[in-house]
Amino acid sequence: MATGVGGAERYYENMDMYFARVFSNGAEVLGTGFTTGTTFYVSSAVTGGDGRSPQAAISTIDAAIGLCTANKGDRIYVMPGHTETVTAAAGVALDVAGVTIIGLGRGSARPTVNFTTAVGASFAVTAANCWVENILFTGGIDALTNPISVAAADFALVNCEWRDVTGQATDVILTTAAADRLLVRYHRHDGATAAGANSAIAIVGGDRIVIDGFNIDGNFAVGCIDVRTTATTDLEIRNGFARTRNAADIFLIDTVTASTGMIGPNISIRVNDNAANVTEAMTGATFVYFQNISIVNTAGEVGLNTNITATVDI
Repeated sequence: MATGVGGAERYYENMDMYFARVFSNGAEVLGTGFTTGTTFYVSSAVTGGDGRSPQAAISTIDAAIGLCTANKGDRIYVMPGHTETVTAAAGVALDVAGVTIIGLGRGSARPTVNFTTAVGASFAVTAANCWVENILFTGGIDALTNPISVAAADFALVNCEWRDVTGQATDVILTTAAADRLLVRYHRHDGATAAGANSAIAIVGGDRIVIDGFNIDGNFAVGCIDVRTTATTDLEIRNGFARTRNAADIFLIDTVTASTGMIGPNISIRVNDNAANVTEAMTGATFVYFQNISIVNTAGEVGLNTNITATVDI
């Protein structure tokens, strides 16, 4: 599998081939799609099913999770065109350990989870060792506080996308200190251009969190990625593009000022103002940084590598 931003297109092509191998005439094929657990299917176009086949799919992801057994390798396939509305905190509760959820389809045909009604509406991860892939998440109400809430270890969010639709989410992915070894890979954040957001990813504590391969765009008053309240240890951020449309001009901020980790390589950042903001685009004196980290602040210019203090051979 290709890694890094340079390999993202090859990765998505591989995902297409993966889905083609897993399914043949609606039936699962052993091989790439093999699991030692039970496979369930979800589709909002089917009612009354038991979830054991695409033709008898269960109608919600949350209900399918309830059919799973912890740490048996159970897998949930969410069918193309599925839509699920989340109206309350933990409206989808990923509370069974070791469950894998895979959305099928590309672009607008991907399964969509839409958050409405309450600002606290959320897809809540509270069980360890889970995986969610190829889901489109959308904000259907202004000022959502934590639509993707991660409070368990060893969770992976892979090849998913967030879109602001109504207003702006305040924070989208929000962790607790329990989110050790969280992996966010090939994630796209398509935020609103208007003010109202604080961050795309807010990290509270946790150890060895990895954000690898991302495309983040939004109007972030705090920063694209915000480490807050509790220090995180051994954070890794690499291989991505980010744009903040806010005058704060910050990609990464450690408001705790005690977090550790490795930032870079291969990060390209566009900040909002044509000003002295290259050094200030990232704060965190206890991180270490790896070039290339390129920052540009106005149209018609090429990015400048970050001028954070360079290592000296003494």
